[in-house]
Amino acid sequence: MKKTAIVTGGTSGIGLATALSLHNDHGYDVWVLSRRDFQMDGLRHVRCDVSNEDEVIKAVEQTVKEAGRLDLVVNCAGMGISGALEFTNEKEAKDLFDVNFFGTVNVNKACIKYLRETKGRIINISSVAGVVAIPFQAFYSASKAAINSYSLALANELKPFGISVCAVMPGDTATGFTAARKKSEEGDDLYSGRISRSVSRMEKDEQQGTDSAVSGRTIASLATGSKVPPLYTIGFSYKLVNILIKILPVSLSQKLIYMLYAK
Repeated sequence: MKKTAIVTGGTSGIGLATALSLHNDHGYDVWVLSRRDFQMDGLRHVRCDVSNEDEVIKAVEQTVKEAGRLDLVVNCAGMGISGALEFTNEKEAKDLFDVNFFGTVNVNKACIKYLRETKGRIINISSVAGVVAIPFQAFYSASKAAINSYSLALANELKPFGISVCAVMPGDTATGFTAARKKSEEGDDLYSGRISRSVSRMEKDEQQGTDSAVSGRTIASLATGSKVPPLYTIGFSYKLVNILIKILPVSLSQKLIYMLYAK
């Protein structure tokens, strides 16, 4: 029987690239969970809003019933918002956490009992922004920092069951995520144009970033390897960034981030 993977947010970007690599390169039976309709040869789809716990439970039950087993979960579903914290709409901030963080929690909660049977694996897609807090994208950074902490705790809880957990941190990646980001420039005059400059700089970095297919293949290889680290950063330069953030005084790292994204 083929190994089975669930990939959330697998209809575009890193999620789709990961789903295709799992199927084409590693022979997995891949089930994609997403809110929108989707059809692609080789991939199966279940419509599901990851922020809705009841929908998640039903989607996972349907997948396991038809596939017969569950070996891997890759949580790629996510959204982004940008703007000054002072002017950020509370509902949009909560919606972001409902998808990025609690969506991941909902999916894993529904899958763990099946992964216990196969000694499976959970891959949670975080971001370098979870380590490097990006000005004017504070809620996105906070949601990814939460994913890192959650993943580390979950890894130790599930270790005795043979289930491994990893939070993967991509850096800038060229995907449709950039265009889909909900942007607010409210207060930009008050902030002397710093909001629009910061977001424009980030969007340029993203558009010139790693090809999503490369990130997808990296995640798929990591997900199917014999062992997995609790935290993994994609890209040599971003690994260096994470090391620097850990060893530099916080005051110095904050000055560097300010110069890049807040000046």
